[in-house]
Amino acid sequence: MRTLLIPIIFFLISASSDAQHLRRRADIGATFSGPSGIAAGAVVREVKDGSALARAGLRQGDKILRVNDELLVDPNRWSDIRYDLRAGDEVSLTILRDKKHRQISAQLEALPKESYERVEVQYGEVMSGYGDLVRTIVTYPKNASTKLPALLVVGGLSCSSIEVHPGRRETGWTRTLRDIVMKSGMVVMRVEKPGVGDSNGHCGESTLYRDLAAFEAAYESLQAFDRADPSRIIIYGSSMGSALAPYLANKLGASGVISDGTFVKTWFEHMLEIERRIRLFEGDSPAEVARKMNEGYIPLYYGMLIEKKSYEQVIREQPQLAGYNYHSPRHMYGRPVQYYHQVQDFNFAKGWEEIKVPVRIIRGTNDWIMSADDNDMIIDILESHGHQDHQLYVYEGLDHWNKIHERALDSYQGNPGKWEDKISQVIIDFAKELAQ
Repeated sequence: MRTLLIPIIFFLISASSDAQHLRRRADIGATFSGPSGIAAGAVVREVKDGSALARAGLRQGDKILRVNDELLVDPNRWSDIRYDLRAGDEVSLTILRDKKHRQISAQLEALPKESYERVEVQYGEVMSGYGDLVRTIVTYPKNASTKLPALLVVGGLSCSSIEVHPGRRETGWTRTLRDIVMKSGMVVMRVEKPGVGDSNGHCGESTLYRDLAAFEAAYESLQAFDRADPSRIIIYGSSMGSALAPYLANKLGASGVISDGTFVKTWFEHMLEIERRIRLFEGDSPAEVARKMNEGYIPLYYGMLIEKKSYEQVIREQPQLAGYNYHSPRHMYGRPVQYYHQVQDFNFAKGWEEIKVPVRIIRGTNDWIMSADDNDMIIDILESHGHQDHQLYVYEGLDHWNKIHERALDSYQGNPGKWEDKISQVIIDFAKELAQ
């Protein structure tokens, strides 16, 4: 009897998984300054004319205190709350206006999907090995009559969507994505991480290995896609995705890697280098930087990354470090500390040692997030292990977010920078070259 139950249970689980479908996330129709983590509330910066919330009476300057009775305090929870809102949902807001509390309710509409004149767009979904149902977006030329080379885009660690939907504010990254879709002539697949875009889950709780499982499931889906040539799939990774790209290529059998804004050192080393650069940007003398590194940043990140604690735990044990910590108690850059514990233990160098397929690396001279030293180390690893086809392309003035600046300091200070078409064209040319 017990042996009969096992296949029945498996069938029920599989049927339940197959029955799931992702609901389209809602078009909130407003932009906000999120909660600070200290005072409650998200301030409305702008309300889109004609949106459901505008029709319900939401105004610029309103402070939203609660969404569906949940108090807005944690900035990391804020992105999860927004992604949880789905088309057709009735949302209730408690707002503060003119020192008075008000209630606003509206039924939210669907966020518009991407569309292009000469490019087909297909929204799909895949189930990862962790059980996360995640959104895929596949694009290809409408006039394609044969199987095409394909590009899998693996984004960074942030909880930002990889979708370029109508109305989204343009950045260097979104412009790069749109150009790749419109100009590459390839099948291009993007995948939203768990808890991002239409994908289920919460990004503020997800881990590195859940992300990797989503990328792997998307790659396998791309291999089976009827317009894609499975023997010519290139992985294009940006930021964290660029460091994971060789690992994914080795495991999945990709035919090439484009690594854009990458690193190879441990995350502990990476964070110390960032803090050193930030202190110098802020005007500290080299002697002052050395003092702060020894007294503050080294013990702070040692506790979080090496001893595998939360920032909250580290500071409870060493209260003098509180002034050095600008991260929230259990998160960094929107991701939980467990994500970084896994990143710290991940052997990025091993992926570069083992890779055999062609590699193209892009390094911006004004990328203050990643160091030139990391890129040189990767080239040394490739050459010392007999790799035959690699290139490091140094892009003058480029920062980590695909904009041109005169100085890295300008990027650090949040200046908008300049776009030039060559930024995306370098990636497209590399993809076409590797797909031959």
